[in-house]
Amino acid sequence: MDLLGPLTAELDELLAGADAALARHYPGERAGRQPVHALYLPADRFHAEVVRGLGDEAVRVVREHEAELLGLIDEDTGLLARVRAKLDTEPVEDLRIDFEDGYGLRPDEEEDAAARDAGRALATLLEDPAAPPFTGLRIRSFEPATRARGVRTLVLFLEALGRVPDGFVITLPKVTAVDQVVGLAHACERLERHLDGRLQFEIQVETPQSVLDHEGRVLLSPMITAADGRLTGFHYGTYDYSAACGIAAGQQALDHPAADHAKAVMQVAAAGTGVRLSDGSTNKLPVGDQLVPGWAEHLRLVRRSLERGFYQGWDLHPAQLPTRYAATYRFYREGFAEAADRLRAYVTKQESATLDEPATARALSDFVARGLDCGALEESEVVEATGLQTETLWAMARRPARGA
Repeated sequence: MDLLGPLTAELDELLAGADAALARHYPGERAGRQPVHALYLPADRFHAEVVRGLGDEAVRVVREHEAELLGLIDEDTGLLARVRAKLDTEPVEDLRIDFEDGYGLRPDEEEDAAARDAGRALATLLEDPAAPPFTGLRIRSFEPATRARGVRTLVLFLEALGRVPDGFVITLPKVTAVDQVVGLAHACERLERHLDGRLQFEIQVETPQSVLDHEGRVLLSPMITAADGRLTGFHYGTYDYSAACGIAAGQQALDHPAADHAKAVMQVAAAGTGVRLSDGSTNKLPVGDQLVPGWAEHLRLVRRSLERGFYQGWDLHPAQLPTRYAATYRFYREGFAEAADRLRAYVTKQESATLDEPATARALSDFVARGLDCGALEESEVVEATGLQTETLWAMARRPARGA
């Protein structure tokens, strides 16, 4: 009795809806490189030359305190050389112009002027070869008290900017309802009628309501759907979220259990959707007599985030740039030899002490791809160590190839 053909056809018909829903809601990794950080800068401090200034400040701090930094990275001069090169060529990967908490409350006339100035300044900055590959704008929240001001700043900024640059995102803070995401998607659609380019945005997860609503539902997944393909990331907001959960100021931190819970929910909601994750910031800045303790804390927290699958985080000060790159580069370089050996053994089917499955091989490939993206690894050493061309590596990671 030949049942195989008819039974397979029946199952295909029965599961067609589920197959389509899976493909629609879980398309896989977003194309392109993910920046390792987002540097937040209050709008009144932003100008067309600011990135060069931030890079110069980071270089100066490293030059004046090289011995202290070397001590923190175990006298690894090769790692320090990589950090120096990064600060010289691309000190900021992702710049966020902040019109929210970092900017504060201002008279409308002042914020109007600042929004226009910032839009024109970004247009000028993007003509500079040293411009960050990723930029964005944080507006005020869509809560009733700040909604009109947030929209006004966004409109004035984009009018002055005149287009939607590649790698540009809008940051929506303090989200408390799925309808706010619907609202921003609607605003983006309306604004695009007058702009060249497609607007995308990221959501800051910094309210308990965005994680769990009044009926006990996790809202992050519905927010992805509500964004209608425009959502690029969930960014954790350390201090607003902690305060809203009733955590005392002295205990508010990226590694608090409440933070880990929120980020674990973010991670599950975003998995497979193409929505990326970013950890938040630490307010313990490496300045003055707190330079070395601040550097040590930043190195620890960046490494901790990377180990937990958060490959991006916030920075608030140029002195955090050296430790951002030092921690990130060390993470990928320390793990590279083992990842390369396991990938080579998996592809060539060599006998190995570790029996890796396809899912693990995909994770190993993604690890190496991220190391290449951020500059921690060189393409030549990856090809030599793994025996894989980068196109094969990207395919194994199930990531769109670079440039795709």
